[in-house]
Amino acid sequence: MNTYKSRNEVPSEEKWNLEDIYKDVDAWNRDYETVITMTGQLKDFDGKIIDGQSLFKYLKLGEEMGYIYKKLYVYAMLQVDLDTRVSSSHALLDRASQLGQKISGATAFFMPFLLSLPEHKLEEYIQEVEGLEYFKEDLYETYRYKKHVLSKEKEEVLSQMGEALAAPKNIFGMINNADIKFGEVTKDDGEKIELTRGMYAKLIEDEDRGKRKEAYKAYYKPYLESKNTIAATLTAAVKNNVLMAGMRNYPSALEKSLFGDMVPKEVYENLIAATKDNLDTMKAYNRLRKKTLGVEELRAYDLSVPLVQGVRQNISYDEAFAIMLKSLEPLGEEYVKTLAGFKEKCFIDVRETPGKRSGAYNLGLYGVHPFILLNHHDDLDSLFTLTHECGHGMHSYYSSKYQPQISAGYSIFVAEVASTVNEVLLIRYLLKTTEDENLRKHLINHFIDSFKGTFFTQVMFSEFEKVIHEKTEGGEPLNTEVFNTIYEDIYRQYQGEDLVFDEEVKFGWSRIPHFYRPFYVYKYATGYASAIHIADKILEGDHGVKENYLNFLKSGSSDYPLELLKGVGVDLTKPETIQNALRIFGELVEELREL
Repeated sequence: MNTYKSRNEVPSEEKWNLEDIYKDVDAWNRDYETVITMTGQLKDFDGKIIDGQSLFKYLKLGEEMGYIYKKLYVYAMLQVDLDTRVSSSHALLDRASQLGQKISGATAFFMPFLLSLPEHKLEEYIQEVEGLEYFKEDLYETYRYKKHVLSKEKEEVLSQMGEALAAPKNIFGMINNADIKFGEVTKDDGEKIELTRGMYAKLIEDEDRGKRKEAYKAYYKPYLESKNTIAATLTAAVKNNVLMAGMRNYPSALEKSLFGDMVPKEVYENLIAATKDNLDTMKAYNRLRKKTLGVEELRAYDLSVPLVQGVRQNISYDEAFAIMLKSLEPLGEEYVKTLAGFKEKCFIDVRETPGKRSGAYNLGLYGVHPFILLNHHDDLDSLFTLTHECGHGMHSYYSSKYQPQISAGYSIFVAEVASTVNEVLLIRYLLKTTEDENLRKHLINHFIDSFKGTFFTQVMFSEFEKVIHEKTEGGEPLNTEVFNTIYEDIYRQYQGEDLVFDEEVKFGWSRIPHFYRPFYVYKYATGYASAIHIADKILEGDHGVKENYLNFLKSGSSDYPLELLKGVGVDLTKPETIQNALRIFGELVEELREL
């Protein structure tokens, strides 16, 4: 594994070139001033949209401004993520965020205005002005929100509160990415060093149980030390969600979050119910894990170590990229050739460096290209992360290429399908091509653990989110003890009686950034189940599914998520897709047991 002490040491071909967005900060500042001007021009339309022509001019200007603003914000955000310690980057992002609030305030009049306009009048405008046809679907979509939009004055106030409402998420981000100092771990030579996230990902899989335990305790140390601060931050986030749902006349915070995707709450509830009805296979896996590891007590720091030893692979980034491309050949030559270009054109920032944001993500910027952030460690997990994020990247690339700006973005609900199809194709390819029996067992173990992390764990998180929001909606208090009690109870249900609990387990909620993006994580599980269905159909040689899937990737937000998935043969309003995924998980556990 390459370890870099500074970003300057990383080869240029493994780093983003942010000049693809702006040549320098001076260019960013010029666009910033342009958006300031355009924001004033948009505000001047208040009370002056009197016909189709003026409506078209407002919408056209708004889209042009939105395109520039997105570039401003993304450039600043990417600068911060490359080194969270640089104050000038945070200042740039703060300016972009504040500008976003000004835009929201300047345009807050529009939604109440549009909803005061009779639909027949809007139809007249569309008939009169040819250019309005482009905005037609979005305009009519707005009417779906009619009972959730407040008066012009209240909308203006809420837009001014945007930064304050985002504060819990931003505070946790600073704690988690900039301020957290993990405990110390012992190197092989006996020297004590501070744990990093990259080191933790390695050590928690180490064959040496003592190292795993030490890393686990060191990793959770700062979260336990900051437990009350983080509890207060999460409580504020949940209260904000509940407050906004009530103000906007939604029955609950959950239904507010689902409304935009037009997902019935039954999809969310049925996912949890179906999973909890099938937890026996998860518990059977933990029993198998306990027996295979030969431990008297199965602990949380035993849940990530591979059950098959002696097959650890050192996979360089170049080799990982080549394996990924080979595994994705069932998606067709064009897909593979396009993805190969991501590496050549430096769309991927590969290495972990001091101050860099943890984890991995893809961010598609319309009119530029996808930006993929990794913290690559030359191992099997990193191969899967690369393949996962490139699935997102190709989704962004195709949607931007084949959709106009207005529908090029896609819902997070469908985003996880694209990434997980890639992962499933990769694991199926590796299982098919390996002749090493030990490696095969290791890969099945990896598949099971991936399934567990992307499906079962996310459903567990989803249930935790649902419970803590319902507590707040019922007027009950939230604090460290309440979070601990709820999290531990749910965790025990999912893991079974074979797991012996350390003190740290019940604090698992304190380290999850996704909880600051309400009711988001369930989409990992629905996406995973959908992806297994699609990938296996493609591997069976179903040409129609393959073509429909590629069209799905090119569809952006041209339809609601559930409808887009139905085009690939997945209906999440019915139980079959979830049940099929749970069946496959059971088969994998049984196959590993037999091996």
